[in-house]
Amino acid sequence: MTRPLARPPKKNPVARTRQPTLPPAARSRRALGLTAAAAAGRFELQVCRECATVQYPPREVCVHCLSEHLPWRPVDPRGRLLAVTTLHHSNDLYFRERLPWRIGTVHMAAGPSVVAHVHGDCREGDAVRLALKLDRSGQAVMIALPTEACPNMEDDKTLRETSCDPKFRRVLVTDGKSAVGQAAIQALLEAGAAAVFAGDPEPWRASSAFDALCQDGRVQPQALNLTDTDSVERVSRSIGGKVDILVNTAGYERDGGVLRNRDMNKARDALDIHCLGLMRLAQHFGPGMAARAADGVNSAVAWVNLLSIYAHMNLPSRGIWSASQAAALSVAQCLRNEFLQSGVRVVNVFSGPIDHEWEQLTPPPRVSPKALAQAAVRALREGIEDVYVGDVAQEFLARLRDNPKGLERELGAS
Repeated sequence: MTRPLARPPKKNPVARTRQPTLPPAARSRRALGLTAAAAAGRFELQVCRECATVQYPPREVCVHCLSEHLPWRPVDPRGRLLAVTTLHHSNDLYFRERLPWRIGTVHMAAGPSVVAHVHGDCREGDAVRLALKLDRSGQAVMIALPTEACPNMEDDKTLRETSCDPKFRRVLVTDGKSAVGQAAIQALLEAGAAAVFAGDPEPWRASSAFDALCQDGRVQPQALNLTDTDSVERVSRSIGGKVDILVNTAGYERDGGVLRNRDMNKARDALDIHCLGLMRLAQHFGPGMAARAADGVNSAVAWVNLLSIYAHMNLPSRGIWSASQAAALSVAQCLRNEFLQSGVRVVNVFSGPIDHEWEQLTPPPRVSPKALAQAAVRALREGIEDVYVGDVAQEFLARLRDNPKGLERELGAS
């Protein structure tokens, strides 16, 4: 049984911070299909369209019939662990710093045999289930896990290396006064976060629910306004070196399209919070997080953006807001690539309409703030890059893959 993770001691302030290292990241273009599945929390392999043979490793033509038609499909992740080896030496710097490390051979029920990282609770001959996870380089790896959850399973060092578990980590929630922000704080505390820095963009506005959350000794309020560069800089100088996970919950939701809306202040405000505010956060908190990406048990691991599904497809009745969401998504994609060198993961959480005051007239289904917060925490624990929350977001994702032009027309007619 995996030993429970011990709370890390306070860091020696004069000790040198370990520099981040990354596992080997070279992959073929075909193998990036594994990365796409891992980023969304799916287990998919190539399956030949002609003879249904499951392929591994990814290849250009079928190993059985030489067909070039090899679409990615969900397959049975179960298998049996045939052999296990514990490495005590490695020429690769990343693994050398993390020895001993377990690897093994798994024969899958779907057919192929694969070499995978092995969870500490798996033994030779055991039935296991394989999972695709993203490593610190942002590429997919396979991990053999127990078929059933076991105590402290998530504390295994192999899983911890491929996840962004909030346990014992310190988290900044940029807007703790919003309904989503308060739900995020509560979910992070329940997930075992050591401390939550709760941003307060409007200290003058009373909020009994926010004040009640701040009674918990682990919650530390911070006067943080993403539209004010000085405010972001002050907070970053105070706590920037302590933030392991940043959850950006700041939002500005208003009605109105472009053609008949001459109030440019609405556009400026939306872009100032969703796009420029994200840039301010990145410029002041990002470098410190990147530098602490190898800082032991409570290293900096993740940057979470709570976005709308309308970042992918504009909603004309809220065209300006949708455009600002799309701009935020573009910035997030830039951050994801810039953070790759350190191993900090950028997680985008896309939701449908949220059940709060600005969606009062929107008919169901709507996503509750609690469900959105729990989905974000689950994405951190499972190491997922992109997660879609709610029936609307899931439907839009499917329709964007199937018929994006049809979805565009329907949104315009609504």
